[in-house]
Amino acid sequence: MAKRVLVVDDEKLIVKGIRFSLEQEGMEVDCAYDGEEALAAIKEHDYDVVLLDVMIPKFSGFEVCQSVREFSDVPIIMLTAKDNDMDKILGLEYGADDYITKPFNILEVKARIKAIMRRNKRQETTVGATRTAEFGNLKIDCEGRRVFVNDVEENLTAKEFDLLELLMNNPGKVYSRDNLLNIVWGYDYLGDVRTVDVHVRRLREKIEREPSNPEYLHTKWGVGYYFKAK
Repeated sequence: MAKRVLVVDDEKLIVKGIRFSLEQEGMEVDCAYDGEEALAAIKEHDYDVVLLDVMIPKFSGFEVCQSVREFSDVPIIMLTAKDNDMDKILGLEYGADDYITKPFNILEVKARIKAIMRRNKRQETTVGATRTAEFGNLKIDCEGRRVFVNDVEENLTAKEFDLLELLMNNPGKVYSRDNLLNIVWGYDYLGDVRTVDVHVRRLREKIEREPSNPEYLHTKWGVGYYFKAK
């Protein structure tokens, strides 16, 4: 079955170019030109990837991303209009999986989308070492990709769950930020290590009683992160 992508941007020439390029790769491409259209489309259809511009009418890309994360873990790649670190970090904080800076090369866009799709395909075909695990007030259902804290489900993004699952299945093993980028985002990921830091911080806010004093996701200063239940 062809992969389905939603492209969201109010610049119709950009949308047209991306759509043409992705369709040449055999993908199905839907388009939206404002935040309201984007939210309606994501609620109605199952997408493999959403390419979402930050500066769009009605709802900004950040607002759309935040709203989507209340009901879906569809991978989201944010398009930022300038090389602005704050835009990148904000996108990740609101639940984006990746970001691309405008002006971009369409080959980079296709590479990022394909990397996410390859990663998702591996997740669908790989059987993890642990399918369900409980640690104190934390329960992780790897088969259903669901996480519960005090029996209440927490809505994790795809990458947040990937990070948690990897660390949980290798307790005590310290992963550097570069290693986590390579494993979770893929060897062809072009982002930087702050992506990992933001995702770990968001995870802690969702699963830890005291994010500043974590029970599960620990930091090995100067090295990286590891999972260990106290």
